[in-house]
Amino acid sequence: MHVLPRQIRGVYTAETITVYQAYPPHIALPALAGGRFVAPFKRERMTWIKPSFLWMMYRCGWGFKPGQEHVLAVEITRAGFEWALGRSCLSHYDADRHASRQAWSEQVKISPVRVQWDPERSLHLRPLPHRSLQVGLSGEAVDRYVDDWTVHITDVTPTAHAIRDLLRSGDQAAAAEFLPAERPYPLPDDLAAVVGAST
Repeated sequence: MHVLPRQIRGVYTAETITVYQAYPPHIALPALAGGRFVAPFKRERMTWIKPSFLWMMYRCGWGFKPGQEHVLAVEITRAGFEWALGRSCLSHYDADRHASRQAWSEQVKISPVRVQWDPERSLHLRPLPHRSLQVGLSGEAVDRYVDDWTVHITDVTPTAHAIRDLLRSGDQAAAAEFLPAERPYPLPDDLAAVVGAST
């Protein structure tokens, strides 16, 4: 399947999409017990969600980086995900997409969501020639994420550890079998334009 330079790929159903986050035990365990994020999770901070499992593995070191020991698969509504994308702005100024740096700065001030495209990662966490979307939620978007969008939270740390162990033993084929079956997300044209996805 052809992969576009900027393409959202993920695990999704007709109603939900799965995104990933990694947290220390004191945040992850209460969230798992409650089925949603609760204190000491801080709503006041920007929280980044990632549809790409391997990008999350790159970020958290397979769940071994300090403060990121629990990798969570958070199933959220597609309606919520698309609400966020529709109210997002790029996390950095792009002369091809913004009339001016001032215009971008003004958009940042009023947008509750940031998006950025980072190199997707291979099974060995090396950069690939296409990019994966990260979505940063703040303010109203965090409240909606916690209160309205979250459908289910699963601890996928054991899967992350199993893949790493298989890779270390040289069994790449077995490691690949553990990967979630991600596929291109059917992004409406208007949202693709907002986030700068390839079409």
